[in-house]
Order: sequence, then structure tokens, then C-alpha cells
Amino acid sequence: MAETAEASQDRLTVTDSRTGRSYELPIVDGAIRTLDLRQIKVDPDDFGMMAYDPAFQNTASCRSKITYIDGDLGILRYRGYPIEELAESKSFLEISYLLLNGELPTPAALEQWTAEITNHTFIHESIKHFIDGFHHDAHPMGMLVSAVAALSTFYPEAKQIRDPATRHRQIVRLIAKMPTLAAFAYRHAMGLYYAYPDDDLSYAGNFLNMMWRATELKYQPNPVLENALNVLLVLHADHEQNCSTSTMRLVGSSDADPYTAMSAACAALYGPLHGGANEQVLRMLQAIGSVQNIPDYIRRVKAGEFRLMGFGHRVYKNFDPRAQLIKKVADQVFEVTGRSPLLDIALEVERIALADEYFIDHKLYPNVDFYSGIIYLAMGIPVEMFPVLFAIGRTPGWLAHWEEGLLDPEQKIGRPRQLYVGPETRHLD
Repeated sequence: MAETAEASQDRLTVTDSRTGRSYELPIVDGAIRTLDLRQIKVDPDDFGMMAYDPAFQNTASCRSKITYIDGDLGILRYRGYPIEELAESKSFLEISYLLLNGELPTPAALEQWTAEITNHTFIHESIKHFIDGFHHDAHPMGMLVSAVAALSTFYPEAKQIRDPATRHRQIVRLIAKMPTLAAFAYRHAMGLYYAYPDDDLSYAGNFLNMMWRATELKYQPNPVLENALNVLLVLHADHEQNCSTSTMRLVGSSDADPYTAMSAACAALYGPLHGGANEQVLRMLQAIGSVQNIPDYIRRVKAGEFRLMGFGHRVYKNFDPRAQLIKKVADQVFEVTGRSPLLDIALEVERIALADEYFIDHKLYPNVDFYSGIIYLAMGIPVEMFPVLFAIGRTPGWLAHWEEGLLDPEQKIGRPRQLYVGPETRHLD
């Protein structure tokens, strides 16, 4: 249980060089409250000291029990469980239940949870017509952002966010319908008829069914590809206070319904610096063009001309634990799909970079985006769908954070401060 400020014996002593006064700031859970800085003033009329932190690189906006990351040691845990254990043995729906409820489901609870999700995979026919309204070359992620927001108009009771039963229904609906919306966006862009959900298949298998089913009466997903997609969804299910998750919490802090908040999270994920990272990997491989061009490309990377996409991570400083897991899955997928020229380039880039002292010294190692991109490529999923699949995987994490923020009595509507650096008072002539 979190220690209160009153009970904490740890203090940070701050001496203001402007006044010579010292202040004792309580340290709780390894942090001080920035509101405690407000007492530091030059005179009583001052607003008080603020902390300036562009991009929130060292500011904790919440307390959370969902995900723990230690970037230096390469640790990622969901509700205390190491990602290595979960990814190798649990389904995406089990992980979703864990993130939302704090514990893994019992067999009976999993059966009920799976039935709930399965019963809500279909979307209203009017939503299908809404998707039909997009131009044929609309980006699937743009369609997904819009369709998720539109769901709020189909379920107006979602605004009753303080009612636990109503909240639960919307959470189930979002997890269930995200693969359907994603697959329909893809099929619309491809000019294909919509393949409806198959309740007999697993969560990952059903998505593959809605993506790839053609004239067969019953689609049977390849078990290797089905497992690969399940593992990728598990690895993307949550990642602490990243850009899209923070967006979900911030929009949710205004008491917005979960569909509206999640549409905003999807929009944040749409950005190439976030959900588009594995797409940038594929663009890089296409730019390299052939295995013969790799040495010159690596030389130019080391000269600082551009970055090696898919290598290194802002949080993980030594290795990305998700990448180590997904590399095993990648090898299994390639045995089924075969190797393409881009895959050969990717694997050769990986081999060279892992043995090059420059990349070792700079702690540039393949991250999860590097492997997820080439796996999706091998499975035949177009580049434009990469952030969409990311959004499907991240859905339970977003919803867990949205609900945790909603139920946290310390939270209020988000309202960051600013340091005004514009002109002083001016008057018209």
C-alpha cells in the first residue's frame, strides 16, 4: 500500500538561494509532490515554484498498479507477472482480464469472460455503412479513430461512467469490437466484402478470419500465425504511461465516455513516433533495397545521416524484453510463410548490428517494433494496418488505465501548467 505523506519519514531539504530559506518536502514512493513546491516563494504574492518538464520525462502523473517497467534492467511486468511468463503461456483474453481485474481468471471466470467478449464481436449495421462512407484509399487507422468515436453515439448509456455495470459493458464491447472494426476498415480499403466474426474461433483466430476469409464457408487460421498474433497482442497490451495511454487518462479525466477517450488514444497512436514505429522499419528496409546495400547504409547510420529504425528504445536502455520473445515467434512464422527479399534484408541488418561495436556501445539493439514489422510483413498484412493491430493489442491496457484513473480519488481533470514567456502587458496605440 502506498505510504502517505504524513507517515513518510523521508524528506528532501531544499534551500532557496534567492531567500536563504529551507524547505522540507516529504518523499513518498520515491517522489515529491510538485504541489509542495508551491510553498517556495520569494514573497507572499508569488504564485510559488513550479517544475518544468517538457514531454513529461520525469513527472509521474498518477499512481498505478497495472504495469511495471525497469528500463535499465529490461523488466516488463503486468500486475507483477513477468512478460516472459505471460507471453509464452497465456491468451490475449486472459491478459486482458488480468490487466482489468488485477488477477488472472479462474477457468470458470475465463469461460464467462470469453463468452462475454464473443457475444459482442458484431457491430451495428449502421457502423458498417459509416465505414462504407470513407474513400477507398482512406488510411485504416483514420477509419478506426473515427469508428471508435462513432461508437459513443450508438451506446449513449456509456456516459454513465460511475455505474460499474455500465462501465463493464462498454469495456467488453470495446475489446470485442476492435478487431471487427479493424478488419472491416482493411476490407473496405481493399474493396472486399466484409467477413463477419466467427464465434467458434479464438480472439486472434477470429481476427485472421475477418481479414483473410475468401470463398470458403469456414476459415481455419494457421495455428503458427494465430499464435504469433496472440503473442504480439499480449506484448502490446500495456506499456505504462506512454503517449496514447496518457492521452486515454487525460481525456478520461474530463469524465468522457470510454469510446471518446479511446478514440483520442487511437489518434495519439496514429502518430509515426508512436504506433507508426514498425511502419518506419519497413520503410527503411525498402529504402535499403537489397542485402548488398546494407554495409553502406550502416556506414551512413554511423556517420549520423539517419537513424537505424527499430533499434534502441526510449525506456529500455539495454534490451527490450518483448523483442527477445517475439524473435522466437518470428522464426516460427518464417518457417510457414517463407522468406521475402525484405525479410532477408531485415535479418542481415539485425546480424550486422548485433555484432557491431558502434551499436553495442550505443545500446542500439532490435526492439519489438523491428520484429513486429517483419512478422506482419511475412503474414501479408499491409504496412498501413500496423498501427491498427497495435491499437487492438493496446485496448485492454488503455481501458484498465481509464478505469483506474476514474476510480482514483486523488485524480482531477487534467490541467498542466505552463511557463509564460511571451510579452508583458502591451497596449494598442
